[in-house]
Amino acid sequence: MMETLRRFGPQYCDVETMLWNVSVMLRGLTLNIDRRNKKPISIVVYIISISICLGYFYVYLVSMSWFVFYRCQQTGDLLAAIIVFSLGVSSEIGTVKLIFMFLHIGKVRRIVSECLACDALVVAGSRFSANLLSTLTLVKKRALVFWVVIIGNGVVYIVKPIIMPGRHFPEDKFILYGLEPMEENPNYQIATILSVAGVIFTCYLPANITAFLIVVTGYIEAQMLSLTEELLHLWEDAESHYYITHQTNAILEESIENTMIRNKIINDYIESHLKDIIKTHGRNINLLHQVESVFSGAIALEFVILGVGLVVELLGGLENTYLEIPFALAQVGMDCFTGQRVMDASLKFERAVYDCKWENYSISNMKIVLMMLQSSQKTMKLSAGGIIMLSFSCLMQVFRSIYSAYTTLRSTMK
Repeated sequence: MMETLRRFGPQYCDVETMLWNVSVMLRGLTLNIDRRNKKPISIVVYIISISICLGYFYVYLVSMSWFVFYRCQQTGDLLAAIIVFSLGVSSEIGTVKLIFMFLHIGKVRRIVSECLACDALVVAGSRFSANLLSTLTLVKKRALVFWVVIIGNGVVYIVKPIIMPGRHFPEDKFILYGLEPMEENPNYQIATILSVAGVIFTCYLPANITAFLIVVTGYIEAQMLSLTEELLHLWEDAESHYYITHQTNAILEESIENTMIRNKIINDYIESHLKDIIKTHGRNINLLHQVESVFSGAIALEFVILGVGLVVELLGGLENTYLEIPFALAQVGMDCFTGQRVMDASLKFERAVYDCKWENYSISNMKIVLMMLQSSQKTMKLSAGGIIMLSFSCLMQVFRSIYSAYTTLRSTMK
């Protein structure tokens, strides 16, 4: 049991283990993303998932709509309407991602299979393997930090009313449909259970689905950075290969014939490895396209939802929405950070193609490098709906748009 739990820790950072980690967590959402796992999902998991899902829909869709558009219209409590509306909007992120995962479950499984197939080609103990694991260690820490932030946010949201004196709810201003007065038995117990179910659904979905996105794109990033190192050391590796496998005496080394043999052996080695690098680069581009075909639309909708949610949260006042802001910002920030890391790895690979000492290669190998350079100049990117590329620049644009919308609405309200 303890060994299984340790596999979720940062010391187990190979891609197979990380995909297993995410697969186990997503089975709690009745999603099986690994074709190798033929074990059926337990009926108990289905019952728990459906119960939590129904609780979420009752609280954050049915009750939120009734409270904002009917109850607050009668009472005139605009602040309560804004706070509850921000909760409802922000909670939709997980639902959107879950729907896209179910709609593209076949593609998701192909992505997992492709990652495992790529990893099976890596030679254990090689420099490429060491560099890959070095980057994947950071990727797993990134995924763990994000998961802890999102889940921790939900835990705080649930625990806060419990430790406060008296009877409280995650949001005291929020009255659930059909449960008035909420402070009396059994309405209090029912409302608390439904609210907790809604929070679990709201946090568990984006925490684990986004963790899957972090792992897959992080693996692409790790592959590209490892390929970069292989290119930068390719000439030295070729020379070492020659001197190790073809021991010659000092007299013959100076002969023209031996120089020609040496150059041929070195360039044959380089050609073989350049072709392997091209194949791996192509597989990573294809893998990124598959990821984008699944998540691009979800990320675009997520940005719209989070943008609206953050604007409304700011209108509601930070003193009332201080627990909601980190939840939204963490997701926008992580998506943009993930996209930026893929772009950075792609740019490093492009520079490595030019810096691989191609001037020492044969003419045929120079042509291969030229072809690689043309291909690598098309920077690998992850987009939101094909409209905007995920990057730090995108994050700043989102922040500026949110602030502009907030200041406009704030001045109108005043």
